[in-house]
Amino acid sequence: MERLLILSNVHVEPNSSAAGRRMLQLIRLFLEKGFEVTYATTFGKSEFAIDLRSLGVDTADVQVNDSSFDPWVRQLDPTIVLFDRFMVEEQFGWRVRQQCPEAVRILDTEDLHCLRYARQAALEAGKEFHDDDLVRDIAFREVASILRSDLSLMISSVEMAILQRVFGVGDRLLQYLPFLEDDVNADDWISFHDRKHFVTIGNFMHAPNFDGVFFLKQAIWPRIRESLPDAELHVYGAFANQRVKELHDPKHGLIIQGRAENASEVVGKARVLLAPLRFGAGLKGKFIDAMHVGTPIITTSIGAEGMSVDGSWSGFVEDDEARIVRAAVSLYQNEEEWNRAQELGWSILRKNFDRNAHSLLFWNRWKHLRAELDGHRNRNFMGQMLWHHSLRSTEFMSKWIEAKNKKINP
Repeated sequence: MERLLILSNVHVEPNSSAAGRRMLQLIRLFLEKGFEVTYATTFGKSEFAIDLRSLGVDTADVQVNDSSFDPWVRQLDPTIVLFDRFMVEEQFGWRVRQQCPEAVRILDTEDLHCLRYARQAALEAGKEFHDDDLVRDIAFREVASILRSDLSLMISSVEMAILQRVFGVGDRLLQYLPFLEDDVNADDWISFHDRKHFVTIGNFMHAPNFDGVFFLKQAIWPRIRESLPDAELHVYGAFANQRVKELHDPKHGLIIQGRAENASEVVGKARVLLAPLRFGAGLKGKFIDAMHVGTPIITTSIGAEGMSVDGSWSGFVEDDEARIVRAAVSLYQNEEEWNRAQELGWSILRKNFDRNAHSLLFWNRWKHLRAELDGHRNRNFMGQMLWHHSLRSTEFMSKWIEAKNKKINP
């Protein structure tokens, strides 16, 4: 039987973040094909982590910079090793290559980290973002990880294009695999008149989400309230720290709710999802949730990136503050406009995120890769060069840390 080993720095929390939702979809993708799945993590389990064992997934704890991993993974003998983000590939990729040379090494990027950080830096510097801003240390690390891997899963077609245009990454190393969604059940949707208020949601450990709420508080929400004095903005998100709680302002209708027990439920009761994201990357799980429950969305071009269909959106995409306010007020009050946005969300899910269509493309790619793995690796000259001994800095740094730790704690 074929075995998948997933290596991660976190446990799977699908109700806490889009990344957790994405990982659970990947796990189910492989389980449906009969793979035995082992999920190994370097961090302790949180109270919000899903019980993977109930799904038939084996779990394990592993340590970074520790050679005990080597005999363990060699005995496990996985067919595929999936690295959850490039930092994990840096930590374990060289060990997997040494101990399980025939295993296919797949990197799940989640989002393009170098893009997110470059956009954040441009925003904080008060300048417009350009491709040249991407060329920085984190890009060197992330692109090197992509080149070392046999295949990288890209959640956004926009980010695939950036890797090809800016960094010259070949298409044969990339596989577009967005969120994998089933068809919508609109029977349970709540009507326009039975909904009220605005909602925003997102894991607050993710910097773009905190910035988005701060931007709402400072620049957007006070102006919406001028036109809609009875409306409220309910803010949900895991890991709300003191900075988040200080934004709580019930007098002016901004309510910090904290973690949502059921994201679909709270989003499905709101009339509009308001998320004017000023930087970020990847796809937004909150928007997938909103489309599933028929809640129209106000966001920015960065927020809608890689998700719209032929320029259409389930609501409005605006970057100017005044236009965001006007769009939010209009969508909140206009039932005909609201219904049209709701239908567009349904269409986007069907056209862009159909689970069966994207699963089929992935498995076809996997069969081809498995059948010609040696040739695939030989044609990846840049990746082979990065495995050359003079460039294996992550391996030698890891060995140095391990030796140091043994000296301190014999």
